[in-house]
Amino acid sequence: MTDTPRRSAPYQEWVLMYRKGLSRGQIADLTGAAPATVGYHLGLARTLDPRLQHEHDAAARKPAITGQGRERLQQLVAFVQDTGRYPSRSSGDVSERTLAAWLQRRRCEAADGTLAPAYLQGLAELPDWRGTPRAVANEARWQDRLTALSAYLASGHDWPRHKATVPGHEHELGVWLHTQRYKARRGELAPAKLVALDARVPGWRSGRTRGRKLLARPGPIQPTQY
Repeated sequence: MTDTPRRSAPYQEWVLMYRKGLSRGQIADLTGAAPATVGYHLGLARTLDPRLQHEHDAAARKPAITGQGRERLQQLVAFVQDTGRYPSRSSGDVSERTLAAWLQRRRCEAADGTLAPAYLQGLAELPDWRGTPRAVANEARWQDRLTALSAYLASGHDWPRHKATVPGHEHELGVWLHTQRYKARRGELAPAKLVALDARVPGWRSGRTRGRKLLARPGPIQPTQY
């Protein structure tokens, strides 16, 4: 049986959420705590700080979010539900980059304790929306590699090779692409990444035809010998 963690009363995280306009029930829903427990902490906090109730009431009456903010929130929820991932700031799509920047601002506000209650409620529908620095960095790195591969192919190159003898940029892209193919064959690549690869670099699963030789670049024309 797991023991319920003991919190010093009044628990300041709940007090801050209440100060920002969230009700006792909303705080309980978001944190998984019992409403009675939250109520006890908030009651003690109001006793210690008579201004708390006034600040809560004022925050609760504020327009929660702007019309544009509400639209961005709806777009973000739809994007995550459709793709199974969060938007990337390195995406080639302008609308996706806009959503990614908007979400980053909300994450910063949440970390500072200044996120509007309506945003907090709406974002709570999404799993792990606060993100972690490592997860966000890994996703951005993946998107960067996909963009680089798309540009590499668009410039007229064949599929990059991953052999150790291949130098520089081609080798880096080749290793990355080889890893995506390996994960795809094993069913370990996220569906959203499969969709992104199919859309940006069609034919990525097969790549070069086995035994196909690289096209030789034309050399200088030699004078005819008589």
